[in-house]
Amino acid sequence: MPNYSIIQKDFYRESGKWLSTFEIWKKCLNPNLHFIYIFRKAQKYRKTSVLNVFWKFVLRHYQIKYGYQIYPETEIGEGFYLGHWGSLVINPKAKIGKNCNIAQGVTIGQQNRGKNQGFPIIEDEVWIGTNAVIVGGISIGTNSLIAPNSYVNFDVPANSIVVGNPAKVYPSNNATDGYINNKI
Repeated sequence: MPNYSIIQKDFYRESGKWLSTFEIWKKCLNPNLHFIYIFRKAQKYRKTSVLNVFWKFVLRHYQIKYGYQIYPETEIGEGFYLGHWGSLVINPKAKIGKNCNIAQGVTIGQQNRGKNQGFPIIEDEVWIGTNAVIVGGISIGTNSLIAPNSYVNFDVPANSIVVGNPAKVYPSNNATDGYINNKI
C-alpha cells in the first residue's frame, strides 16, 4: 500500500476509495468528515508554534459548532470514523486504536477514584454505539462491539459484544462484522 496520509486513511473508511486532496475537500461538506480533517490538522501541527495556535483555534470553533469534544492530544489511530453528527466527549488521555467507529452521544472519560481510576484504552476495530459510556482505566479489546446505551467501567476482552446497563459481555468472534467497513 502506498504511503497515504492519516487523513486519507480516515476518509477511506467512509468511501472505500483513496481520495485526492481535492476529493477530500469536497467530502468536508459532511460535518463528521470536516471535523476529522480539522482534528487531524490540529494533531499534525501540535508541535509547531504558529500553526499550532491557528489549528487549535480552528478546532475549537468546530468543537463548538459540531458538538465534538475531542482534543489534539488524544491518541486516535488511523481509520477513525464518526458515524453521526452530534455530541461526543473523548478525554484527551484516552487512547483509541485504528479502524474504530464511534456514534453520537458517546462519552469516553476518566474515572477519578476507585480500582479503575484512569482513562480507557480502546484497541483496534471497536464499534461504539449511540450514547454508550466508557469510563475508567479499562481496556476494550480488539474486535469488540459496545451496544448503544451501554455503560462500561470494566475490562472487555477481545472478540466481545457488550450490552446494557449494567453491561454484560457476550463472546463473539465476528462481533464487528458488517459494522466496521473499509478497514485500513
